[in-house]
Amino acid sequence: MSVETAQGPTRQRHAEELLAAVSMTSTQLAQAVGRFDGDTPAMVTAAIRTAERAFAELDACDDVIDDASETGQAIAARLSALLAAEAEEDIRPELDALEAVSARVRGTNQTRLLLHRVLGREESAKRALPAVLHLAGSDLPRVPSSYTDEAGFDDLMAMAAREEELAPRLREVHAERLRRVAAHLVRVVEKVAAVGFADEAFAQESIHEARRAYELWLQCLAERGRDIG
Repeated sequence: MSVETAQGPTRQRHAEELLAAVSMTSTQLAQAVGRFDGDTPAMVTAAIRTAERAFAELDACDDVIDDASETGQAIAARLSALLAAEAEEDIRPELDALEAVSARVRGTNQTRLLLHRVLGREESAKRALPAVLHLAGSDLPRVPSSYTDEAGFDDLMAMAAREEELAPRLREVHAERLRRVAAHLVRVVEKVAAVGFADEAFAQESIHEARRAYELWLQCLAERGRDIG
């Protein structure tokens, strides 16, 4: 379900309501207190109600993040199985689902930022995040080939014999390349799911890397097909 169709309008309305409700606790606090004309109990009651609404809405945002974390972990598990089965056509939809999960959490960003500011929790809301590791083709084991042998071959029969000699190692290297890329892709998804996609920059970089890893995996798959069949 997209953020725009269901969660978005509701979250936006909540954010607008909270903005109106908590203004007395930010820059307009002094004016708000003045309007109570010395009625301290009324002022305290209003402040308590504001805090209650803020915490309730923050809990709702946390529920979205918790759900995103569980969904992300489930996607990571499915990706692991699909990559192992080489079900290449079924992998991209899972990555699209990952983007949708991230978008749902992103829809709570404005509300969470406001609430943490109001509750004086901006610093405590920040958390250390692991770096998004990147994987390139140059990081993978080099594919052996008779064409790269320094010693030349006198005839095609000699080259064919060398290729047959390299065949077991060739299969091993292609399998390792695919395994490494698949493991990297799943690990990237697991890490962003572990923090519930709560940091927008980290989530977007992670999803971008997951898509890059998928393209690299497809490339490795094609290269194996070319070399082994």
